[in-house]
Amino acid sequence: MDKDLYEILGVSKGASEQEIKSAYRKLAMKYHPDRFATASEAEKKEAEGKFKEINHAYDVLSDPDKKANYDQYGSEEGPQGFSGFSGDASGFGGFEDILNSFFGGMGGGARASRANAPQQGADIQVRIDLTLEEAFSGVKKTIEMYRDEECPTCHGTGAKDASSIETCSYCKGSGFIRKVQNSIFGQQVVQTVCSACGGKGKVVKDKCKDCKGAGYIRKKASVSVNIPAGIDTGMNMTIRHEGHCGRNGGPTGNLVLSIFVKPSETFKRVGNDLYMDVPISFYDAACGCDLEIDTLKGAATTKVPAGIQSGTKIRIKGYGMKILQREQYGDLYLNIKVETPKMLSSKQCKMLKEFNDSLNDMQMPGVRKFKKNR
Repeated sequence: MDKDLYEILGVSKGASEQEIKSAYRKLAMKYHPDRFATASEAEKKEAEGKFKEINHAYDVLSDPDKKANYDQYGSEEGPQGFSGFSGDASGFGGFEDILNSFFGGMGGGARASRANAPQQGADIQVRIDLTLEEAFSGVKKTIEMYRDEECPTCHGTGAKDASSIETCSYCKGSGFIRKVQNSIFGQQVVQTVCSACGGKGKVVKDKCKDCKGAGYIRKKASVSVNIPAGIDTGMNMTIRHEGHCGRNGGPTGNLVLSIFVKPSETFKRVGNDLYMDVPISFYDAACGCDLEIDTLKGAATTKVPAGIQSGTKIRIKGYGMKILQREQYGDLYLNIKVETPKMLSSKQCKMLKEFNDSLNDMQMPGVRKFKKNR
């Protein structure tokens, strides 16, 4: 999980532009490479890493557009597509887990220490269904969900009061126990997480009456979210710190919105372009006409040239989908479909035959290739 940019600069989320600038200058001077010219290589490397972090944080938070995207989506680039999984492709979390898998918990000491470390809360994933019109214009949605929140009575400790928290008598507060076991490598001392305290080194004698010792309670919550115009199926929106509460004082997880735009009965979306079928009469196809189309952007007028064939596409530039995070639009393509009249009377058929017979080969070159008996 990336570090919080506000935390890197040591300011609150509501900090003013001047406060952000002042915090950046102070930290930039502290970790500037010139100040570590005579330091050890390890100190130089650490300072260089912090200096890069500080500069990146200021680059985002000093830019109004990037800052707005970061506050809303957790990234200066705005809503992103679905990301893959993280971690080692081998399926292990690292060298420690590999040791544990072979030797039954030689890395247990590190795991035990992590049991007391602050842990970020889990993310909450919610699918959001939008109409094409909502995706085109953007929309404000209220997301209702159930999430874990820190118990207001015990403040996450799970204990009735401070006196109810005692040092684990089994592991003596270390969070792990050591055992000697024989293996193909001889006798080895193996550390395992204490089963009595779960690696915390502390046990709760009297549990909190409200959360029953869990440290958190499940509550219904509502979050208001602005869905940006131009968003599409398959994109994610990350709303920072609106997920489950953290453990041991850790930060809250995120709310991740999975976007799904429902198919439209009128328009077909292909990227930022829209396609729609437009039926016209035989007369309008033959003689041409003006078409007024109701689009997502408003009414648009276009000319249909005389002699147009069914299946021809007419482009109306700039009347497609709103392009995400840009003041531009895709194009609208009209798929012309010449509608053949049905249930004609004998009089109408006679009139059409007379008209058809009046046409010469140049006016209907394709049809006149084939002789028809009537």
